[in-house]
Formats: sequence, structure tokens, C-alpha cells
Amino acid sequence: MKLDKEEKQLLDSVESGEWKTVLDFKDEAKKYQEYAKATFRKDKRVNIRISGKDLMGIQKKAVEEGIPYQTLISSVIHKFVSGRFREVS
Repeated sequence: MKLDKEEKQLLDSVESGEWKTVLDFKDEAKKYQEYAKATFRKDKRVNIRISGKDLMGIQKKAVEEGIPYQTLISSVIHKFVSGRFREVS
């Protein structure tokens, strides 16, 4: 069977032990469903000005994640204010 690049990366990730079993899947799934609901609930409008370079970078990341760039911005803001945003070094 021939794997594409993404499938190969996933297989390598599983085989290297990066994936962990979730012991209480129902509770864990419910928790992340609530995060998603809170992230995607939109009841206020905000207009900001950012640099063209930053916007292009955000749009590129959004394409990589497969989501609209405004949704990505909203998600990042939500994670930051809820204390779940972590800087990767």
C-alpha cells in the first residue's frame, strides 16, 4: 500500500509513541466539545488593524489547519484569555 506524505507522517507519529490512550474518552471528548463551542460562539464583532505580513502569516497557518483565518484568530484569542495558549520554544 502506498501512503501519501501526510499518511506517512501520521504512521511515523503513531509508531514512535507520540499518541497516548485517553482513559475516559467520553469525559475528554465532552471537555473538548465545550472548548469548541466556546471558541466558535460569536456574539461580538471586533475590527483590528494588523500588518499585511502578519495577516499573510495567519492566512497561511489557517490553510495548513484547514480552517478560515478569522476562526484561527478567534481560537488563538480564546486560548490566550483562557490560559491555554502555550508558547512553543
